[in-house]
Amino acid sequence: MTSTTAVIVYPPTADGGRRVRVGGHFVGIAYGLVDIAAFLQEAGLQDWDEMDVVRSPLIEWRGGGPDAWEH
Repeated sequence: MTSTTAVIVYPPTADGGRRVRVGGHFVGIAYGLVDIAAFLQEAGLQDWDEMDVVRSPLIEWRGGGPDAWEH
């Protein structure tokens, strides 16, 4: 995670999932903050939880912030 914005969370799809990129790589579809925290833990941020996801300036939220999960 070397770029200014290391994590990009894309707008919600019709089923409410959001594509997630970490460090320039697509890591999966998140259906909530717990999923994003899990992706970040797998990327080496083991201590992160949902509150870290909500507060982090490393995350760029596209198409709505951390509370937007329905299209």
